[in-house]
Amino acid sequence: MNNPKNVGILGSTGSIGTQALEVCAAQGYRVPVLAAKSSEQLLESQTRQFRPNLICIYDEAAYKSMKVRLADLDVKIVTGMEGLCEAAAFPGADVVLNAVVGMIGLQPTLAAISAGKDIALANKETLVTGGQLVMKAARERNVKILPVDSEHSAIFQCLQGYSSCKVSRILLTASGGPFFGWNREKLKNVTVAQTLRHPNWNMGAKITVDSATMMNKGFECIEAVWLFDVRPEQVEVVVHRESVIHSMVEFEDCAVLAQMGVPDMKIPIQFALTCPERKPCPTKRLNLFDYGILTFAKPDMETFCCLKAALEAIKRGGLYPTLVNSANEELVRMFLEEKISFLRIGDVVCKALELDGSGEVTVESILDAEERARRFVREVCKCGK
Repeated sequence: MNNPKNVGILGSTGSIGTQALEVCAAQGYRVPVLAAKSSEQLLESQTRQFRPNLICIYDEAAYKSMKVRLADLDVKIVTGMEGLCEAAAFPGADVVLNAVVGMIGLQPTLAAISAGKDIALANKETLVTGGQLVMKAARERNVKILPVDSEHSAIFQCLQGYSSCKVSRILLTASGGPFFGWNREKLKNVTVAQTLRHPNWNMGAKITVDSATMMNKGFECIEAVWLFDVRPEQVEVVVHRESVIHSMVEFEDCAVLAQMGVPDMKIPIQFALTCPERKPCPTKRLNLFDYGILTFAKPDMETFCCLKAALEAIKRGGLYPTLVNSANEELVRMFLEEKISFLRIGDVVCKALELDGSGEVTVESILDAEERARRFVREVCKCGK
């Protein structure tokens, strides 16, 4: 539907989810479904405000507590992966915004597509690991995949009205994160606190670490290949520190279209829910005089080797993107727990490409590759930092 009025939100307590709820409140959209991993207090508050028909608390240990907290409300409460898929397929939603973090996002995306729901997609792992499956299922069910990431939303917006035109290149902009220009020597002893200080965006911890390693941009390259049906070599990363140009599209006539705006996720979230219409958005207007100069640079893929690993994974195809993604998830978790150093993330992600990523891409093979990659990381990192 072009203008959905009923929005299911998976990952409602995270950064994207909370901003999506602000957009829904501003636009007067109903929210019949909420899902969160474990943030009981915030999920309870959201449930009381938006009065959904169904909520999912993914963490089964929190399920009983949520039932007690919300005993006075007429709301169905489910849990686990089965509950998350039930939430994704709930009949009362026109569109499902998937903003969960990690591999758990793949199966609910497929469940929502199977139920004929349009998907506003903010979960990177859905396309990084299962792009082939997801895009095939979406075509078969005539379901729209509406990108929420600011970069993919920018590309999507630049392509509006140009579906019959040939794309030469996608220029995917990157902020460069907090360590742009640093070398490996300088990165040796960076702390978790330093890593979580993103210069432009306010995001969750995992995505902020991925931005610092540039793995986030590698994942976005993989997503772009699937979303816009281009070859890996047609996607070029451009470091743009100001985060004003969110991405660009070059057509075969060498014309380049760019989408610009302040770095505020409410803009792409809202466009995914209202497109092709544009409506007033609760954010700042762009004032170019505040910036004066916009800068562009090539990424350092030797220092920030996660980006290089992700590009190699999508070139190889198959299960290699899953291996890289799953290894990275495990490594970021260990880094946030201060069990490994920052540089160890990229070094071990590159080693994960040595695993076998051949074979048919199915949900089962993706889950198997995920477990192999996580096991590999734990073995490699046993020797410490």
